[in-house]
Amino acid sequence: MLSFDDIKQLITLIDDSNLNEFELDQEGTKLSIKKNNEVVSFLPSETEQVASPEIAKQVAVVEHVETPIVTEAPSNGSDLEVITSPMVGTFYASGSPGEPPFVEIGSQVSNNTVVCVVEAMKLFNEITADLNGEIAEILVSNGELVEFGQPLFKVRKK
Repeated sequence: MLSFDDIKQLITLIDDSNLNEFELDQEGTKLSIKKNNEVVSFLPSETEQVASPEIAKQVAVVEHVETPIVTEAPSNGSDLEVITSPMVGTFYASGSPGEPPFVEIGSQVSNNTVVCVVEAMKLFNEITADLNGEIAEILVSNGELVEFGQPLFKVRKK
């Protein structure tokens, strides 16, 4: 069952993200948060009201590939574009500890190249470049908390 602090954290993360609606159904507990209607509901199921010792914990791993927002860097005569974070979360340069980073300065990227992972609510979301070019600058550190729209990479467009 979700604690009050867990629900508060979910509300904060969703409020800071570009999500308009969020639903969670875990172990018979249903949580629905709708940003536009400002409705938050929490409905304990019948199985929670009559607890059973045989209830097994189930963990669902969901991977959702987010599309980052690609914007042009401020014009100073360069051909750099910025890849920004599509959500609030923790930035990871590689898929798991000990692995090499997805990209480094000088790496060639294309539309489908995974450039990083952003973890939000224990879900790891692969972020793709969505443009063709070369990584010119990495603007965040591994393990750093990133905000929606925060610049992550500068890319020299081809």
